[in-house]
Amino acid sequence: MTGGETDGRWLGGTDRQLRAQLLSPFTGRHLGTFIASEHADGLRDLTALIDTGALRPVVDRVHPLAETAAAVRHLLDGRVTGKLALAHRTGT
Repeated sequence: MTGGETDGRWLGGTDRQLRAQLLSPFTGRHLGTFIASEHADGLRDLTALIDTGALRPVVDRVHPLAETAAAVRHLLDGRVTGKLALAHRTGT
């Protein structure tokens, strides 16, 4: 579960994480939480790496939106290296 809540009536957005912890024993799944903070210096460093081409995303393949089921099967088979993308139109 991910989210960027900062509002919350009493808990400032952490109520979602607390609900996950309380519901976890009843769902059959482990619902965990973590909190991450972004730092402007790190984001500037990442931007510089992207701008120079030193850091590039790896896209395994792009599936047309009509082939979403096949894309999900490919993902669940564990054969994806990098990211898998869906596109309304391929070639864009």
